[in-house]
Amino acid sequence: MGRRLRAAALRSAALVALLAFWETAPRLGLVDATFLPPVSEVATAWWDLLGNGQLGQHTRASLARSFGGFGIAVVIAVPLGLLIGWYRPVAALLGPLLEVFRNTAALALLPVFVLLLGIGETSKVSIVVYACLWPVLLNTISAVGNADPTLVRLARSMDLSTPRLFQKVILPSSVPAIFTGIRLAGAVSILVLVAAEMIGAKAGLGYLINASQYNFAIPQMYAGIITISAVGVAFNQLLVTIERRLSTWRVPA
Repeated sequence: MGRRLRAAALRSAALVALLAFWETAPRLGLVDATFLPPVSEVATAWWDLLGNGQLGQHTRASLARSFGGFGIAVVIAVPLGLLIGWYRPVAALLGPLLEVFRNTAALALLPVFVLLLGIGETSKVSIVVYACLWPVLLNTISAVGNADPTLVRLARSMDLSTPRLFQKVILPSSVPAIFTGIRLAGAVSILVLVAAEMIGAKAGLGYLINASQYNFAIPQMYAGIITISAVGVAFNQLLVTIERRLSTWRVPA
């Protein structure tokens, strides 16, 4: 128990130091309190936004868009990545197309999505899908291609069918790399959505931050930023927990 408490204290030390500096620096005049108010004022603004329902409304709107686009991207990218990684003719056919789109930034295409799909929910969810697709797809392709060839040959020598080979060898060995892509996509889904919500949205954490900046409600702006950070950390921890449950076969290092 003592060891766990020391480990927890060590992990939280940097965060506590950051919060202490954030609180004292504006009060000591090290930074302009107008543009960086003390963290206590930000916490008060966060609590007020929570109490009047605005924070919950904006958070629900962002989560629905972010998780919706993220889920669609995972459902598309994982099977497609397995297919491309396993069948070389498919990889040869789609390889050049993937190279073109993987190097095209999602935010650079945001005006295109808005023009084609409007400024409603469809364009915002679609840009999240596009941004999340590539980390999952590329990591899945890499995971299949880097499967242990010895295990694959051994499985083939046992006359395993292709579906059984996927189930017993390819999928288990690919889970860590696939979840690396999924975790990257989880972070991307929030970052891209916040940027998209700053253009033509009427709800969402990105809209809250942008509106607070224009209205010079600086504590509310930082409250929105902190909420986004908290959502990102919680989402990442959820994905880590799921990965551990799906990787119980792995021997700890």
